[in-house]
Amino acid sequence: MAHSKQAKKRVRQSEARFAVNKARKSRVRTYLRRVEEAVDAGGGHSARDALRAAESEMMRAVSKGVFNRNQARRKISRLAKRVRLAS
Repeated sequence: MAHSKQAKKRVRQSEARFAVNKARKSRVRTYLRRVEEAVDAGGGHSARDALRAAESEMMRAVSKGVFNRNQARRKISRLAKRVRLAS
């Protein structure tokens, strides 16, 4: 348990950041799931549009420090390959 005033403040900040980052991760996973569903449904324009939106959302999460840049690029690359093969 935090004893000093500053330590208590850091705990509050940490909990707030955790909640925001959790929401961002969930949002990114939703976008990635939409790409997967579009690919499974037959690809085409909907998959490309979903991929474009997912890439944007993933890079936004990277800029906020939620994901590592290389991890995001790897995920986007693999998704793009799946979209390309499905089209």
